[in-house]
Amino acid sequence: MAESQEFIDYVVDQIHDAGAIRFRHMFGGCTLYSNDKVVALICDGQVFVKPTEAGREFIGSPTEAPAYPGAKDSFLIEGGLEDHDWFSELIRVTEGALPKPRPKNEEEEEDEGLQKGH
Repeated sequence: MAESQEFIDYVVDQIHDAGAIRFRHMFGGCTLYSNDKVVALICDGQVFVKPTEAGREFIGSPTEAPAYPGAKDSFLIEGGLEDHDWFSELIRVTEGALPKPRPKNEEEEEDEGLQKGH
């Protein structure tokens, strides 16, 4: 089931100042990026944040669940979406704990440009 654009826009708006935020529709869900790092997935109307030790410490006792069948567990964000400050800080903490994305080769950049309509 594809995610509603309204829900995606709401989530992005909640974390808009947590970095350079963008999203990409993928396989019926949506991938969220902060500063070009994958930080979360939106699947079936739920937000799953990429698990990091820093994120675990920030949340305290996160609920963990797979975003889709066969996926590794992520942090399921159930009650914090409406708290802009808390949710933004979780995304900042998560992004800061993740390694820099590997540089793209020319072929990948060309493919991404085609997908964006360039």
